[in-house]
Amino acid sequence: MARRHKGLNFYYRRKKISPTIVREGFSIFVGICLWVFLAFVLVYFFGIKTSMIGVSMEPTLSNSDQVLINRIAYIITSPKSGDVIVFLPNGNENSHLYVKRVVATPGDTVQIQNGRLYVNGVLEENNKISYDKMADAGIASNPIVLGVDEFFVLGDNRNNSEDSRSADIGLVKKQDIKGEAWFYVGDGKLGFVK
Repeated sequence: MARRHKGLNFYYRRKKISPTIVREGFSIFVGICLWVFLAFVLVYFFGIKTSMIGVSMEPTLSNSDQVLINRIAYIITSPKSGDVIVFLPNGNENSHLYVKRVVATPGDTVQIQNGRLYVNGVLEENNKISYDKMADAGIASNPIVLGVDEFFVLGDNRNNSEDSRSADIGLVKKQDIKGEAWFYVGDGKLGFVK
């Protein structure tokens, strides 16, 4: 007669790892890696922000607005007239970032006469923003021809802006541009910078 063991009986079965489980685990791992990579790319290229200091860009941007910077915008192309850029004046790493609008690009001739901006001899016209006459022409009282990779920038609030008219700022070199002002948040408002 066979003896029966009293108590609990444990049966050991080896669990088999099926190919389906391996595929699902691998696809979850790959998915996580892709999301981490995408998050890194977004933070690297769009994660830089600056605060708008002063009223030089009103009505487009207000004092203390938080501005996100698109760093990839000018890797392949260059800023064009009308773009709002973020730059370090004269490449000074100790300075805060400036936010201004490009009004003239390489090869253009800029001059301010009677408080109005002329680019290549043509009076600037902007249907979106009505600019006041500029009280101070600064260095642009005489014609300035922009060299390769040089940009002339002005604030939208031109009589309250330190920009390319000032000898301290001057012409902005492409190497000093950190990117394009892309998105802003401030005082209950948010939107794309235009």
